Amino acid sequence: MDLWHIIVLSIIQGLTEFLPISSSAHLILPSQLLGWPDQGLAFDVAVHVGTLTAVAWYFRKDVLRLTTAWVGDTAHRRLSPDSRLAWAIIAATIPAGLAGLLLDDLIEAHLRSGLVIAASTIGFGLVLWWSDAVGRQQRGLPGLTMKDAVVIGLAQALALIPGTSRSGITMTAALFLGFGREAAARFSFLLSIPLIAAAGLLKTLDLLEQGEAADWRSIILGTSLSFVFALLCIHLFLKFLERIGLMPYVIYRLGLGALLVLLLW
Repeated sequence: MDLWHIIVLSIIQGLTEFLPISSSAHLILPSQLLGWPDQGLAFDVAVHVGTLTAVAWYFRKDVLRLTTAWVGDTAHRRLSPDSRLAWAIIAATIPAGLAGLLLDDLIEAHLRSGLVIAASTIGFGLVLWWSDAVGRQQRGLPGLTMKDAVVIGLAQALALIPGTSRSGITMTAALFLGFGREAAARFSFLLSIPLIAAAGLLKTLDLLEQGEAADWRSIILGTSLSFVFALLCIHLFLKFLERIGLMPYVIYRLGLGALLVLLLW
């Protein structure tokens, strides 16, 4: 890839992975609309590593606390609030993991078109607006139950459809369940860690099977830029979430979807 393509795609991945606007849609669009070459598996792995490192670093204290509680409480057969949250993250990860293993080839073959992206961008954007408008937004993470986790996990499986947005659909489900915006966002971000790690591992295995030659310039630059911009994105999103709400992202999704329809019709 050209240096310009590497820079733009890395920034797009870093900025959109954790915003409710769909990173997969934005990474597909340059090739669909501008004729850019496919970035390849090695680059996909690199930007996944970058965003995974960013979210794990930002929530490093939470990850350490939850992991320690889960290991200790499991060994002693007890359930503290932290270990309960850790179990909830595990439970919510399972539906998307299974759906990815079973349906990835089908989705890859039939659901990566521009019109599918446009429809899901608009449709799930409207659902995000609805959840933000009608959700009670009174619950916090300490009140999250295993039932809540499964519902959010099932919603997360829909993010396999390009244009849906993993963070967007998990926040939507959490808002419908009555969680506040910040609680919904934090659980969505924590939930992203095992899923991005699993997706990155699968892509790495595919890469090893294909024996694709490594372009170290693309890998190093992609990892670095996606890490920096993902870290910045998470910080600013949480900082301004309560102040500006989710409507700007809904408007963006509707505008992007309408533009795609006009360009691709």
